[in-house]
Amino acid sequence: MKLMAQEQLDEKNLLSPSIRMEHVTQDVLAPMGRFPSAPWHIAFGIAQSMILFFLVPVAYQMFIGLGKFGIMNPVGWGVYIVDFVFWVGIGHAGTLISAILFLFRQNWRTAINRSAEAMTIFAVMVAGLFPLVHVGRTWVAYWLVPYPAERMLWVNFRSPLLWDVFAVTTYFTVSLLFWYQGLIPDWATARDRAKNRFFRTLYSILSFGWTGSTRDWNHYERAYRQFAFLATPLVLSVHSIVSFDFAVSLIPGWHTTIFPPYFVAGAVFSGFAMVVTLLVIMRKLYGLEHYITMKHLELMNQVILATSLIVGYSYASEFYIAWYSNHEYEQFQFLDRPFGVYKYCFWTMITCNVIIPQLFWSKKIRTSIPVMFVISIFVNIGMWFERFNIFIISLHDDFLPASWGTYWPTAWDISVTIGSFGVFFTLFLVFSRVFPTLAMAELKATLPSPSNGSRLHAHSESDDHHGVPGEKKQAPALAEVH
Repeated sequence: MKLMAQEQLDEKNLLSPSIRMEHVTQDVLAPMGRFPSAPWHIAFGIAQSMILFFLVPVAYQMFIGLGKFGIMNPVGWGVYIVDFVFWVGIGHAGTLISAILFLFRQNWRTAINRSAEAMTIFAVMVAGLFPLVHVGRTWVAYWLVPYPAERMLWVNFRSPLLWDVFAVTTYFTVSLLFWYQGLIPDWATARDRAKNRFFRTLYSILSFGWTGSTRDWNHYERAYRQFAFLATPLVLSVHSIVSFDFAVSLIPGWHTTIFPPYFVAGAVFSGFAMVVTLLVIMRKLYGLEHYITMKHLELMNQVILATSLIVGYSYASEFYIAWYSNHEYEQFQFLDRPFGVYKYCFWTMITCNVIIPQLFWSKKIRTSIPVMFVISIFVNIGMWFERFNIFIISLHDDFLPASWGTYWPTAWDISVTIGSFGVFFTLFLVFSRVFPTLAMAELKATLPSPSNGSRLHAHSESDDHHGVPGEKKQAPALAEVH
């Protein structure tokens, strides 16, 4: 009966039944203490090379100007705004997994939340680069920030572009603090196991003197819960505010109230797809299959399937709204998308976002690593084209036919997009080497309680004594026993 109860608990938590408390610390900290493998070096070298695709065009733009890119009249927003909204959307899944699933007491988040939170931080950092370079004169981008100055200038608070500044920076700040809050007990574990004096001092500073006492855990859990409550509305608000950039305008195809929930669903859709892409690679690269199990991946694939249906419903609603409005400009706009000059972009979006994810109705496909990896890549390709369809097609044929024009990304635009992926993957690869990639303290808290003998054995493996919430310090007593 005891063995059956343990198996049921493991099934609930989705972790491999063979995991023990001492294994968590050893497996998670192992990549931090050894020399990077050859596959990691290859991936890091490719990501570093991709960064040049971003730096070179941006440096060239600062000397020549935005004219070398594809931006033209009437398409004043090109790939820069597409990439900005794409990366902000990627950053949604991390906070969703951490905050909302935490508040709903979903234990399956514990194996994936740390990497998903890191993905959020890096995606928002990459997204923040595009408004800076899109202003043209990047060196005066600080003018966007409202502060008293001798120039007697003040920002326009009625502009949705300024709303973006506040929404994205607030989201980034709370997500960063929420992420670091969860790292504090793990830094203490790394500190206690570090053999190098430099790293021991570094981890001691990063852990803020964490001792693992009941008082520490009480403060930690209270703060973690408060950050979760703060981050939850931000998940819904930040991409809603980004959608206001378009929804509050009068451009056909933009002026609609469906944009906030539509953008949020699309952001969760693309964010979970990116999480699947990253975790499929990371679990194999670092041997974390016992922690990031097939059940975790299957649940995320189910979320992708559900949000794909929401996104598909939103696409259909847009066409219905255009028809029901009886507004000729709006109707022409939505006829132009599937049948106009950009029809290939539209049908790529429909294929990748609506049709291909329906394969996840099959459990066999939901649990196939190669297939889910390919589908997750297709989803993010489709989401990039979704942003391209919304922004570019709506701008290229506005109210005045005399001003219509066709925008196509130039080699510089494509280079910047590729380079943004290089920045993102470089940051994530560095994270996977120097940070605990799994939330050790939370994982240990979800493990079934072993017998007294096994608990003593677990702690005799030089494991930390502050890795489980609420566990009092018993290290001296245990040391005496052994």
